[in-house]
Amino acid sequence: MPRNIFSPLASKSTFSGAGLGLLVLCVLCASVASFGQPAAPEPLAAGLAEALAEARGLINAGKAKAAVEKLGVLESSDPRVTHLLGVAYYHADDHAHAIDTLTSIVDTLPEGSLERREAVQVLGLSHYLAGQLAQCIPFLERTREWAAENTELAYVLANAYIQTRRADEARQSVARLFRVPEDSAAAHLLTAQMMVRLEFEDLADAELKKAIAKDARIPQAHYLLGQAAIFRARLDEAVSLLERELEVNPGNAMALYRLGDAYTRQLKWDDAIKALQKSIWLNPNFSGPYILLGKAYLKKGQPGTAEGMLRRAIEYDPNNKSAHYLLAQLFQQTGRAEEAKREFEIAERLQAEPERR
Repeated sequence: MPRNIFSPLASKSTFSGAGLGLLVLCVLCASVASFGQPAAPEPLAAGLAEALAEARGLINAGKAKAAVEKLGVLESSDPRVTHLLGVAYYHADDHAHAIDTLTSIVDTLPEGSLERREAVQVLGLSHYLAGQLAQCIPFLERTREWAAENTELAYVLANAYIQTRRADEARQSVARLFRVPEDSAAAHLLTAQMMVRLEFEDLADAELKKAIAKDARIPQAHYLLGQAAIFRARLDEAVSLLERELEVNPGNAMALYRLGDAYTRQLKWDDAIKALQKSIWLNPNFSGPYILLGKAYLKKGQPGTAEGMLRRAIEYDPNNKSAHYLLAQLFQQTGRAEEAKREFEIAERLQAEPERR
């Protein structure tokens, strides 16, 4: 594979779209180490060349703010100074100034030069990280022209396409990322999984149905549709979908867990217990089924067994407020007031913790 001049440099956080919460991703960014000091189309004065080299070194060393300060005092109209200043702003997490600075000179940089490629890429990423998703896409698409094999680029582009509701282009990018045919059931499924994570459930549903239309036995598709049906309180539909998933993949512990979840919501405690027990037998280290089993056994009048399930849930997930709260209710119902008080206090503290962060 040819050497790629782009590489992951740092982890950054960005809003994944209005109301979608934080998306943490390993961002594709200009690798300052591999860009190095690009060959100049015209000779640079010795002092300016030295200043640019020092600024690039500061960026490489993770001292982008110092590079901004150094470049900001240079009295030069040379676009290479402006270009490097924009790159420094990007690495200093000042995306607005990176966009303003690079937009002013990107089209003046020599076509095909490393400076122009870096400016285009950084503009795409800066727009993305600033939440300007429509604006980022043209720049990242241009970057793809010379970095077609870069997986981070495909990932960022897929996210941007999803968040701008461009499902077909998202699927094409995902297909390149996972090396599957663009029109395959796998491409639809993988795209749907990314859409679910970004909370574009309507787009995900459409992709999942297309995946099933192409391959009725593709694993995970019915499971994801069933999970969505639970969240929408369409419980009969959820049970049917999850049972179809288990026909395809009987060892899917999460499908069994969600099936047990659906049954608990329908108050079908015996059916729930059977499904949840199977889920635990396949994946004994996940707290979710133990919590639901604790609830089911408590409803069936078996507090001892319920307590064991809830204690096991807390063993695997000590900060699970639902497990502590259910255990407190159990203690309250069985006359263990002090233990109930302690568990209620833990649950209350855990409930408040996210607000303090």
